[in-house]
Amino acid sequence: MKKNHNFKIDPLNVTFEPLAGSTFANLLRLLAQNRFHVEPVGIPRIIYSMALSFTLSPLNMLESIKYDKKIKNTTIKKPPIFIVGHWRTGSTYLHNLLAQDTQYGYPTTFQTVTPALLLRFEKLIKPIVASSLPKTRPQDNVELGADLPQEEEYALGNISPYSFYNGWIFPKNMDLYNNYVDFQNVSEREIKEFKRIFHYYIQKLTLYYHGKQLLLKNPSNTARIKILHEMYPDAKFIHIYRNPYHVYLSMKRNIEKEMILYCLQKPPSWEVFEKAMVDMYKRMFKKYFNEIKQVPKENQIDVKYEDLMQNPLGEIKRIYDKLQINGFEKSEPTLKKYIESQKKIKSYSYNIDPLLKEKIYQYLKETIDLWNYTI
Repeated sequence: MKKNHNFKIDPLNVTFEPLAGSTFANLLRLLAQNRFHVEPVGIPRIIYSMALSFTLSPLNMLESIKYDKKIKNTTIKKPPIFIVGHWRTGSTYLHNLLAQDTQYGYPTTFQTVTPALLLRFEKLIKPIVASSLPKTRPQDNVELGADLPQEEEYALGNISPYSFYNGWIFPKNMDLYNNYVDFQNVSEREIKEFKRIFHYYIQKLTLYYHGKQLLLKNPSNTARIKILHEMYPDAKFIHIYRNPYHVYLSMKRNIEKEMILYCLQKPPSWEVFEKAMVDMYKRMFKKYFNEIKQVPKENQIDVKYEDLMQNPLGEIKRIYDKLQINGFEKSEPTLKKYIESQKKIKSYSYNIDPLLKEKIYQYLKETIDLWNYTI
C-alpha cells in the first residue's frame, strides 16, 4: 500500500454535495459547529449548497406550516423493518430487492436529499435532484435514481448534525460525527434530540406512504440497536454481513471515490482515514453484538452476503419466514424479475498481497474468525 496517500478533489464538482438539500437552519448549525472552517477545496460547494438551501428555505417553511401537525399526529402502526450491517456489505442490493414488495414504503434518494420538502413540493423539486445525480453511484456501478431506495442517514444529515456523513463533509471534525453513529461520548440531551428528529422523519414518511410499513436501510443503525428497539419495540432487524477482507478494500475505494465529493475541507491522508475506519468498524460491531441480544429472536435475522448473491430468492423467502412476514408469494414474480435485471452488475474485484492480508486480519480478526472467512 502506498504511503502518505492523499486524495485528489475536483472542487468544481459541486452537485453531489449532500448539504445542498439541507434546511438552511441546519446548514448554519453545521457551519457554526465547525467554526465556519471551509477550506479552498470546499468554497464552490458551500456556495452552491448555501444558494440552493437558502432558495428552498421558504418552501421548507410552507411545508412545515401545512403538515407539521399532521406529521406529529401520525401513528406508526406497523413497526419498521431495519436493514443493518456495515457499509459495503450488500445492504443496498438487499434494500432494493425487498423494496420490490409493494407492501413497503421506503425513503427514496429524493426524500433523503431534500427531507423537508418530500410532502408538498415533490413535483417541483424532484426534477432538480434527478438532474444532479449520475446514472450510477461513484464508488460502483449500482444504479442511482431519485425514486430508488436510499438510506435515511442522508436525511438525518440534512435536518440535524447526527449523521455519519457529516464527518465526510467536515473531515477535520470526523471524530465528533463518528460518535453519532454509536452515540458513545454524547449527552443524554443529544440522544433525546436524535430520537425526536428520527421519529419525526419516520412519521413524515409514514404519512407520505399512507401508513405502509417502512423498510429502512442504514449502516449507521448497526450501532443504534438499543435506541431503535426502545423507540420501536416490535421492529424487525435484518443484519447483512460480508467477508471483512472485501469490506475493508471496498470501504477504501468508497472513501476514495465518494467521500471526496462531499468534502468542504481538505481531507487528511488515507492513513488517518484508515485508522478512523477501522476504529468505527470495531466500535460498531462491539455495540451491535451487545445490543442485538435485547431484540427477540423472532424479530432478527442474519444474512450472509455470499449466500444472498448465490440464492437471492431463497434468502428473501428465508427472511420472510423467519421474521413472520406475509406476502412473499404475491411479490415473488416481481422479485424474480428484479433479480434477473441485476445479474449484469458485477462485484468489484481486488488484488491483495500477503502483507496487506495480514494487516487486515489484525485489524478485523474478531469478525473474520467469528464468521469463519478466508481471503
